[in-house]
Order: sequence, then C-alpha cells, then structure tokens
Amino acid sequence: MSRRLCLITGASAGIGAAFARLYAQKGHDLALTARRADRLEALAVELRRDHGVEVLVLPADLSQPGAVDAIMAGIEAAGRTVDVLINNAGYGLPGTYATTRWADQHDFLQVLLVSVCELTHKLLPGMIARGYGRIVNVASLAGLVPGMPNHTLYGATKAFLVRFSQSLHLETLGTGVHVSALCPGYTWSEFHDANGTREQTRAIPKWMWLDAETVVRLGYEAVEANRAVRVTGGINKLIAAICKIVPESLVLGHVANWSKRTRGH
Repeated sequence: MSRRLCLITGASAGIGAAFARLYAQKGHDLALTARRADRLEALAVELRRDHGVEVLVLPADLSQPGAVDAIMAGIEAAGRTVDVLINNAGYGLPGTYATTRWADQHDFLQVLLVSVCELTHKLLPGMIARGYGRIVNVASLAGLVPGMPNHTLYGATKAFLVRFSQSLHLETLGTGVHVSALCPGYTWSEFHDANGTREQTRAIPKWMWLDAETVVRLGYEAVEANRAVRVTGGINKLIAAICKIVPESLVLGHVANWSKRTRGH
C-alpha cells in the first residue's frame, strides 16, 4: 500500500474519532481500536465513503492483558505497518482513591499508562528503522497543574505522558520520528458523559472549552512540527504558565476551591 497507516486508540468517539477524520482527510489509512465495535464500524463506513481510505476495525479492551498483542496481530494480518500512532484511549474514574476499588484503579492504569507504553515500545523500533513515524500521546492540562481531589490518578498519568513524550522526543531527534504530548483542557466530547460528571461541568464557563476538532488540528500541527508538548487554547496556556511560576501551595488552595465549585466537593 502507498498510503501511510494511522493507528488510533479510543477511536469510537470524541478526540479519537476527530483524529480519525483528520488523518483520513490527509490521505492516511486507519486502524481504529476501542471497546465499542458498533461505533468503530459506523465510523469506518463514514471514512471509507467520504475519503476512499482503507480502515481496519480492531475492537479491543486495553484494560485486558494481551489486548495490545491482539491489535498488533490484526494489523500484521492485514499486511500493514503503523506509521502514525495516536495514544488517545482514556477515561475518568470518579471518587476518592480510598473509596474506589483497586480493580478499577488497576484497569485505569492499564489503559492510560501501561498500554500506551506497550504500544509505543512495540511500534517505535519499526518507525525508526523506516525513517518515519508520528506519535501523539493525548495527555491533558491536568498533567501540567497540581493534582486535584477525586479522579486521583488522572493527573498523575497525564503528567507521566508529558514526561514520557518529552524523553521520546529527545531520543528520536534526527530519526524521522516525531513525538508530541497533546495537552487539551476542557473539550466537548463524551468524556464527561462516560464518567457521570456532565452535570458538574455545567459550572465551567463556556469560554474554557474547545471542540474536539480544534484540539485535534492543533495536535496534528504540533506533531508535524515535532513540538514535544502542545497545550491547546490560550486560557490553558495561561493556566500552565501560572502553575510554573506561582508557589505550589497557593495553587493547591485555588485547585481546592475550583474543585468545590465545579464538583461540589
């Protein structure tokens, strides 16, 4: 095949689906994975119809052992190699750390951290050998600010993705592989519906939100330019900058107040 292949995790909705549409517009074939096979199939039909690209549908639950190998096997069976990797799969796990089940926290880490590292580790050598690759790790503004109560591991895993991406960015300079961490703030998607926090988000001003298409366009531009980290939106850049210069003790107090306003605790 002459077209490059883009693998997107969490592709069934939101930022993942927006990435799929953008890369299809750019002439890439797609390998789409998420848990909801019906949503993936519907998106595949749309992309084939609108852009004439090949789309591999590879349903998988990244919280399960062996999921990454199953995805890799599906791509290899189609005779393809991955040129672009979008590590996007993720969700929020509401509740305090002490009141949630370890099994749920374990699955959360498997999806947002372990599967990202595993997919990247298994695909990166081939990208380097071929002299071309693009990797976008969808992190978050939450990874650049102090931790917030509830969703305890969310900010921690996103901070990991930022540092992970920076290290890979430096390790791959000059190889033809570009690595970027995409750090959106509040984004219109199904994220808050899936974790049951949509009602709480109504307290967040509309000017703090971006649509998924804008976030994805900025992420695409960042990885093409080989920028290690891209924060989306002026307000989010300002917040990230303030958190670098203001004493963390002061920021933590503001974070606590913000959490009470937007989440009620």
